[in-house]
Amino acid sequence: MEDTVGGARAPAAVADDATLLARMQAGDDDAFEACVRAYSGHLLAVARRILSHEEDARDAVQDAFLSAFKGIGRFDGLSRISTWLHRIVVNAALSRLRTRQRRPEMSIEDLLPHFGEGEHQIDPPAPWKATSIAILQQHEAREMVQGCINRLPETYRIVLLMRDIEGLSTLETAQLLETTLGVVKTRLHRARQALRSLLDPYFREGET
Repeated sequence: MEDTVGGARAPAAVADDATLLARMQAGDDDAFEACVRAYSGHLLAVARRILSHEEDARDAVQDAFLSAFKGIGRFDGLSRISTWLHRIVVNAALSRLRTRQRRPEMSIEDLLPHFGEGEHQIDPPAPWKATSIAILQQHEAREMVQGCINRLPETYRIVLLMRDIEGLSTLETAQLLETTLGVVKTRLHRARQALRSLLDPYFREGET
């Protein structure tokens, strides 16, 4: 069986977590190698979603494993190894994101719903097909959805990824991004609205 981690399917553990952890904490090189083989693919997928750059994503995964193995003695084993590694690689990817040269960020306003007098929404989104939500789960739609997510301004894209894709709580997201709960909630709401607008043309009723 596989575990669900960060809104995605994580690889099945290579062995009982307690046994693998004990071996790593004892300095067993084979256990460290087994951990890398088991989880590197999933961690790379997480890093790619955040960084959208292959070399940076691979470097973030390497950073995550180095950090994890360096701190293995402090890991209490109360969570699954996959969950623990997921949090570490998210943090490593965010750290690399912060070191990038920041480019001027586009405004999200053009992607949000527009309202006229009396809070009447101008050009409201049309109803989606009954199968639209199911379509979002299909393999063929993933690249399209990811492309729409990547069109969001970075500060909003990251919050959406942390909460809706990686499955972190609002508090965890705020702590990782070094901001407040209110800021995370506001950005998430606006990011969801903007993503809905970007996806709308693909899923309107009566359109293919």
